[in-house]
Amino acid sequence: MGHARRVEIENVAWSDADAVRRLVAVTNAVRRFDSPWLHPLTELECVGDLRHGWDGEPRAAYLATVGGVDVGAGGYEVSTYDNEHLAWVEVEVVPSQWRRGYGSALLAHLEDRARSEGRTTVGVACWDGREPTAFAAAHGFEQKSVEVHRRQYVDGPPTLPLPEAPGYELVRWPARTPDADLAALAELTAAINDAPTDDLDVEDEAFPPERIAAYEHAWASRGHRLYRLVARHRQTGVLAGQTVVAVDGERPELGEQHDTSVVAAHRGHRLGLLLKLEMLRWLADEEPQLREIDTWNAESNDHMIDVNELLGYRVMGRAIDYQRPTRGIS
Repeated sequence: MGHARRVEIENVAWSDADAVRRLVAVTNAVRRFDSPWLHPLTELECVGDLRHGWDGEPRAAYLATVGGVDVGAGGYEVSTYDNEHLAWVEVEVVPSQWRRGYGSALLAHLEDRARSEGRTTVGVACWDGREPTAFAAAHGFEQKSVEVHRRQYVDGPPTLPLPEAPGYELVRWPARTPDADLAALAELTAAINDAPTDDLDVEDEAFPPERIAAYEHAWASRGHRLYRLVARHRQTGVLAGQTVVAVDGERPELGEQHDTSVVAAHRGHRLGLLLKLEMLRWLADEEPQLREIDTWNAESNDHMIDVNELLGYRVMGRAIDYQRPTRGIS
């Protein structure tokens, strides 16, 4: 532990250009080793994440330095909307600096923060590999879920025919939801809670209207273009399903699949496939330069995986979600 005691850990502010540059360099050094299929993190992307987060609650980021050399980076993410018992942490160590206690020092620092905030469960996600698995086991974490990263390579509109669902109409939703429609969209968004969570210690996510508005504002502020397609039940006017894709404004050939979900009462009509196919048609019109869309699914989410494989998504990597009680909190 002698090395770990000499680790200096500093918070990275989104406005500190030099610290952001250094954080990006550490992250990309790690990516080149354990997940080379990921595109390099850019400074603009990093600033957007640290300033706006997913839905207005940005994660905290840290740099670990030894003798003036950046050896690792950490992340800390919590929600104030739900799961107030839980903190997700991220530990990255430059591969050339492994097995010197730097990751342990970062983890201890992040767990100290979780403990001080009364978070009783700490979670960490790692790529499925020997070193991350050994690190998680050495620190008492238990595997709770497996997520799979897939990528679709896009080249024009899809060739698959659209499923027939005559009881529903597809609506191209505005990137900023009108205030009058936020409550209905929030209710629809809560359908994502039906997705499998395996053995994770998590509660259902809460989606008040203000969280929907914050999500849309955050991604617009990050420079992404949001496309939301909803399925509306013709007879009742109820929103039955949705899919959302964010196109990177800095690298517009790249897209990210966000929520795809269908309300339980409206399943069995192949709305998930219908929505994703029509989304691809829309993107082909509006974003013809788009070439890749990335998505994540729990490995146990058979239904959505079947849809994604039908659309041609390819497996890029597996990530393991680990959790354990926060040490020092009973």
